[in-house]
Amino acid sequence: MSRKGCSPDNAACEGFFGRLKTEMFYPRDGKAASIEQFTQALDAYIRWYNEKRIKISLGALSPVEYRKSLGLMA
Repeated sequence: MSRKGCSPDNAACEGFFGRLKTEMFYPRDGKAASIEQFTQALDAYIRWYNEKRIKISLGALSPVEYRKSLGLMA
């Protein structure tokens, strides 16, 4: 399938969900987790991804730290 015409936003979402599955979903036994446990694990992963994960391309800051450094967040 050609990616011609796909928006950059879609590519970012595909990248995020690919990383999410690789780092959080595939290593776990999903059948052993309740919906509540899965929801809590997903919430913790997304918080880590935005608040703690260091990105070299953002000057070795997390996405939240980077936005704050630009004055985009309080």
